[in-house]
Amino acid sequence: MVKKNVAVIDIGISDKDRRKIADGLSKLLADTYTLYLKTHNFHWNVTGPMFNTLHLMFETQYNELWLAVDLIAERIRALGYPAPATYKAFSKLTSITEEEGVPNATAMIQQLVQGQEAVTRTARSIFPVVDAASDEPTADLLTQRMQLHEKNAWMLRSLLET
Repeated sequence: MVKKNVAVIDIGISDKDRRKIADGLSKLLADTYTLYLKTHNFHWNVTGPMFNTLHLMFETQYNELWLAVDLIAERIRALGYPAPATYKAFSKLTSITEEEGVPNATAMIQQLVQGQEAVTRTARSIFPVVDAASDEPTADLLTQRMQLHEKNAWMLRSLLET
């Protein structure tokens, strides 16, 4: 029997806690990727009187989401676990539903508000194990993600005011 040469990870977080954190981050990664796809879809397909504003806002948001998936996946890897990286895996882990058609601009905004809030909830749900494990790097990542998603949700909600 051949044993793989596996490096021991000794960063002050138990294997059990690293696994729990990586599992939570995998859900965050899936939500972030799914929201990225939805936002990019809406960027391509938005129409109406607010086209230019929404087209540019959605582009800014999907570009930021694209960068975030790498940060989240790399944190999972730093904890010693593989990051999920397929549509199939993401579809099992995400809390965000995909859009099958092309909704109108108002419905797009509403769905993206819900998506931003869902990512925030997922990030927040990981904090108990992160705090208990004194995992400050992950706590910092989660805090940054929540700040951004809460701000994006607020900006999108502002477009719905009448």
